[in-house]
Amino acid sequence: MTRLQIVADENIPLVSEFFATLGDVSTYPGRTLTAEQVKNADVLLVRSVTPVNETLLAGSRVQFVGTCTIGIDHLDVEYLEQKGIAYHSAPGCNANSVVEYIFSVLAKVKTDWLQASFGIIGCGNVGGHLYRRLKALNLPVVCYDPFLTTEDNPDLCGLDEVLNAEVICMHTPLTHGGEFPSHHLLDEARIQQLKPGCLLINAGRGPVVDNQALKRVLQQRDDLTVVLDVWEPEPNLDIELMQQVALASPHIAGYSYDGKVEGTAMIYRALCRQLNCEETVLSSQLLQDDNADFKKILPNEMPNSGDILQSTVNQIILQAYDVGEDDRRMRSKLLGDECQQSSQAFAQGFDELRKHYPKRREFPCFQVDLSSENFPADKKKSLNKLLATLGFDLTI
Repeated sequence: MTRLQIVADENIPLVSEFFATLGDVSTYPGRTLTAEQVKNADVLLVRSVTPVNETLLAGSRVQFVGTCTIGIDHLDVEYLEQKGIAYHSAPGCNANSVVEYIFSVLAKVKTDWLQASFGIIGCGNVGGHLYRRLKALNLPVVCYDPFLTTEDNPDLCGLDEVLNAEVICMHTPLTHGGEFPSHHLLDEARIQQLKPGCLLINAGRGPVVDNQALKRVLQQRDDLTVVLDVWEPEPNLDIELMQQVALASPHIAGYSYDGKVEGTAMIYRALCRQLNCEETVLSSQLLQDDNADFKKILPNEMPNSGDILQSTVNQIILQAYDVGEDDRRMRSKLLGDECQQSSQAFAQGFDELRKHYPKRREFPCFQVDLSSENFPADKKKSLNKLLATLGFDLTI
């Protein structure tokens, strides 16, 4: 088989390890990928920062486009289909990563989340995964997704009912047309509907929430808590809005190492199917080299008062992944003098935060040691169940 010429975003993890068996891999920054860099490629591998359209592909010999992300709103699907170019995405690859991001947010800013009601907007791969996790935890949750039926999800309801929840999680893709466009789904009127004390988390697509309307509402109301991982626009987001939200992160909710590797693996498998060739690389084999990342978590000293179960779960989550560190890095970088000097420096700073994001492993990589006799026996069974549902490995 003739070796393929493969052009890839340099931020795709293990891209050479997966694809070098199929061809020669050249990597470039995804946001600045050019037609010149792509013109001799047979295969193009991207992430969400690269618009794939006629401007990029005209005159190239690309016959396969793979995006190692769950969404395809950055792909000009009509153009690809017109030219007979195969395209594949990686739906669900980072669903668990985003769900763990949500739980880290809850542990950080909604410390009584085991007593809260939840609303999910968009219940596909990611929202559906969160929904099932919350149901397994026996928490009240309602969902809005006009593309599902109650046979798919018995807790479907109207958008107004979801907006009445105490915690609202946005996981819809970005669409501009059709019967149910998601662009600015949360406009100023709907943001104003949120009940006092509501926590709004957007870890889906930035423009699903009207960012300027959100800024105006937050200037008027101090009874809302907002956490944004995605922005309108990226990478030149609104600095004033970033300073108003409780936690800010640079579109990294799905950036766990495990999730990113699975995204690469899914596109590798799709290309092998396209070429009708055998898969010779397995993600499980590649991840074996990372066993040193597995860590043991020992709960800190038990609190003398309050909800021991809730506080212990929160501290264990934050030991595994503290979203507050993402917030600290983002504010330090983007509010620094260099990034404030020009929009170009700001955009580069945003992308550098993503490019150099620390390796983050998922909850199953952490073993929680609950053998201490200091933990109340009557709470241990409930804690075990909670942590197991969240995905942690347990030592009893």
